[in-house]
This record gives sequence, structure tokens and C-alpha cells, in this order.
Amino acid sequence: MTTPEGSPVAPPPVHPRALNLLQRKPLTAPRAARIIASVTVSMTVIGGVLMHFTDKKTFPNIGDGMWWAVQTVTTVGYGDLVPTSTAGRLVAAVVMLVGISFLAVITAAIASEFIESTRRRIEGTSTDAVSAKLDQIGARLDVIEAALRNIGGHSRDEPH
Repeated sequence: MTTPEGSPVAPPPVHPRALNLLQRKPLTAPRAARIIASVTVSMTVIGGVLMHFTDKKTFPNIGDGMWWAVQTVTTVGYGDLVPTSTAGRLVAAVVMLVGISFLAVITAAIASEFIESTRRRIEGTSTDAVSAKLDQIGARLDVIEAALRNIGGHSRDEPH
């Protein structure tokens, strides 16, 4: 695809709103956790509904599909309801992967916050110590400069 001038034009993004939402702010661990939590909730609901329609024998109503999806995404998996159809097992695989991803990202976000908090505390302490030491050095230099001015002033004023 080219413009009348002959320069290539990139095709528009498939989901411009989603792309704008993701590019609006830098991706941080807490923001990533919120995004994956939203995806997880959505996939849990979709997975529960799909499970009912792909495996009606085991999941005769949407409630059973939702119960299965919640226990699967949280990695509890009681085993009271298990998909038997191929399509149901594919849905199950996606729900399981989303659940594992959710737990991994949440754990990473919490660990990242702990590490960042510790880093700020350590840097703050060392910065304060360095600043105090520089203040001491500055004060000592002021005293030395004043003493040198006094010595230099007396030697210039006194006759030789």
C-alpha cells in the first residue's frame, strides 16, 4: 500500500483502542498486574461459558462451567468437574495457562515492589550520608580558606 507520492503507508492497527491504552503510560509491574488481572477475569468468564457449550454432558449449565473455570484459574482444581471433549480440553488448557500467568505476574509485581522499596531506602540512606559528609568537607574548607586569607592578609600588611 502506497500514498499517491509513492511512499509506503503502514496498515492501521487491528485494535487501535487497545494499542492506545497500552501505549499511554509506561508498563510497570503494578500496571501489568492490573492488565493481566483484567484478562484473567475475562478469560475465566469466557472459559466458563465456553465450557458449557463445548462439553454439555459434563457441564449441563453455565453455573457448572463458571465453577470449573474459577477453580481452574485459581489452580485449586478439585477435580469434581473435568472436561471430556477435545474442545473442552482446549478451553481448559487456555484457562490453565491464563491462571498460571496471573499468579506469576502478581508474584513478580509484589516482589518488584519489595525490591524497589528496599532500593529506595538503601539509596536514601547512602545519599544522606554522602550529603552530610560533603557538608562537613565544605565547612572545613571554609575554615581553611578563612585561615589562609588571614595569613595572607597579615603577611601583606606587615612590613618585611
